[in-house]
Amino acid sequence: MPNLPEPLFRYFTAASTHDIGGMIALFVTGAVVRDEGREHRGLLAIREWMRETIEKYDYTVETTAFIEDGGRAIVTGLVSGNFPGSPVSLRYVFLLQGGKIARLEIG
Repeated sequence: MPNLPEPLFRYFTAASTHDIGGMIALFVTGAVVRDEGREHRGLLAIREWMRETIEKYDYTVETTAFIEDGGRAIVTGLVSGNFPGSPVSLRYVFLLQGGKIARLEIG
C-alpha cells in the first residue's frame, strides 16, 4: 500500500471492511461523489451510494499508487468484487478540504 494522507488511508481502511460509518465520517457535509456516471451530493446520498455499492459489488480495494496533482489526491486501486472483468484498476480522485473529503470521482 502506498503512503496515503491520513483521511485517504482511513477511507480505504474503512472501505476494505465495508464500514459505512467510518467512510462517511471522512466527508464534509456538502461533499460530492461521482461514480458510474452518477453524482451523489450530500452525506445522505453518499451514504446510500456506499450501501448500494457494497451490496451490489461486495468489493475490496487494494491501493497500488498515489500522487498529488494540482491540489488533487489521486489513488489507483485494484478493485475486486462481484462484477464482470474483476479485478479492475480504478482511479480515485479526491479533493480534500480541512482534512476531509469534499469530492471523490471514481473511474
